[in-house]
Amino acid sequence: MDDSAARTNVEWREWGQDAFDEAARAKKPVLLSLSAPWCAHCHQMDATTYTEPRIAANINDGFVPVRVDVDRHPRVRERYNMGGFPSTVFCTPEGDILTGAGYLGVDGFREILDSVRRTWDGKGEEAGRVPRALRDGTPPSGEVRARIEEHMVEQLLGAFDDEFGGWGSDTKFPLPRTVEFALVRARDQATRTLEAIQTHLLDTYDGGFYRFATGRDWSDPHREKLLDENAALVRAFARAYRYTGEDSYRDTAETTVEYLTTDLWTGEAFAASQAGDDEYYRLSPTDREDADPPSIDETVLADRNGMAAGALLALHAYTDDEPTRRYAERALDHVLEELVEDGEVTHYRTDEEVGESGLLADQTGVLQGLTTAWQVTGEYGDAATAVADYALAELGDEEGAFRDGTPEGPGLLDEPLYPLDTNVEFADALVDLAALTGDDRYRERAREAIAAFAGAAERMGVEVASYATVASRLQSLRVFRIGAPAGSELHRAALRVADHEAVVVPAAEGLDGEAEVVDDGEVTGTAETPDGLAELATGS
Repeated sequence: MDDSAARTNVEWREWGQDAFDEAARAKKPVLLSLSAPWCAHCHQMDATTYTEPRIAANINDGFVPVRVDVDRHPRVRERYNMGGFPSTVFCTPEGDILTGAGYLGVDGFREILDSVRRTWDGKGEEAGRVPRALRDGTPPSGEVRARIEEHMVEQLLGAFDDEFGGWGSDTKFPLPRTVEFALVRARDQATRTLEAIQTHLLDTYDGGFYRFATGRDWSDPHREKLLDENAALVRAFARAYRYTGEDSYRDTAETTVEYLTTDLWTGEAFAASQAGDDEYYRLSPTDREDADPPSIDETVLADRNGMAAGALLALHAYTDDEPTRRYAERALDHVLEELVEDGEVTHYRTDEEVGESGLLADQTGVLQGLTTAWQVTGEYGDAATAVADYALAELGDEEGAFRDGTPEGPGLLDEPLYPLDTNVEFADALVDLAALTGDDRYRERAREAIAAFAGAAERMGVEVASYATVASRLQSLRVFRIGAPAGSELHRAALRVADHEAVVVPAAEGLDGEAEVVDDGEVTGTAETPDGLAELATGS
């Protein structure tokens, strides 16, 4: 149990079957408190609502209260999230949802307690419901067509904020994968958004990016710093540097890497997050020197470390910065040694507990890091195929999509869930793996996963622009096959000139000291020098 929960007056149970069994025996509803170590509003609710003696007594007498760390329990997060954190969820002893809300103050919590009690006394288990995403499974399938990419470009144009940058007219999220999609198709939108992110979400003193801004003009940021979100932004800024040559983008990526490799470095890999403390971050640099920085959750999460390693290696590919590469490899090596066995990835491991294994998010994050590492270093090929093959065998559905994990466990964990975002990221890594291995079954499985959601493609917005990216790569993919080892001049040139949606294959078989460019399976040119390869890449 985290320290914030321990300081409340609520008698919290750990997530697990025992808590639901206790609720069934006592014929009481379950109260799930979904929280995160980085979440300032979660700590505030602990310090006020859950510390109020009468509310705590009511909870302890009438409910079975369960505290859930959403970073350590991602499948619980996806099934019970009420739109943000904290999430306050009341459910039956079977795990079906009675009602839920986000942050609740003392008065609001008192009202919902009374409402839940009336509902439970009147209807009992019959009042519970299963969320629609779990009832309906995947959206309608369809064909992977060029129209998917066209639709997403239309969404970019319609949702872009011409005044402040970014997409949308309210809360602004950085959306790094949308930025990457736009770098190829609407570069002005991408660069204007990156400039807004630099100006408003980058902590220029301690380093790292804040999560998002509540104002349309990027004002009033939520100041938590999460490893996965920072990693995604490192990659987006690195790729913007590749396309534009703007030193400010490289500088931003490098200063963020410095934050990740100092503040978030555990000595073996990357820590999960740093808490948001608005009071601290509003201090001047001088005053910060004398203040305690926000706490860091040093849990090493497999998926986030895979993403971080991939992002650092992407930056190394464009800059040849050796320390960046070494940190990426150290994190990957630690994950492979401590959290991967026979291709099955464990979410985390501490002295006290071990997380779930075989989650799609972990298989995906680690696979992304490994396929990037293969392209950049020429190593990690066996590990990449093992991680991919495990997910293909254990998480695939006959309809083509992938489940977020094995559908078993307490509450709603026994209901299968097919998360769009993670399916997209996994399919993207499979496209890379197909080019790296020459095994087309990986590409076909990627196509099946994307097709499983294609019937809903016309309803997708810019938040899932990466879906259109993968659909586009499945329609048309460029591969640079290099007949020289990783680190050679020809290989390094390929990393710099290749479009970020292309794949670079070092030490490719059948080539002796030359490189070939393959477009959709057809060789379109060969080169023996870096300059010749650059000419092929640009068509000049």
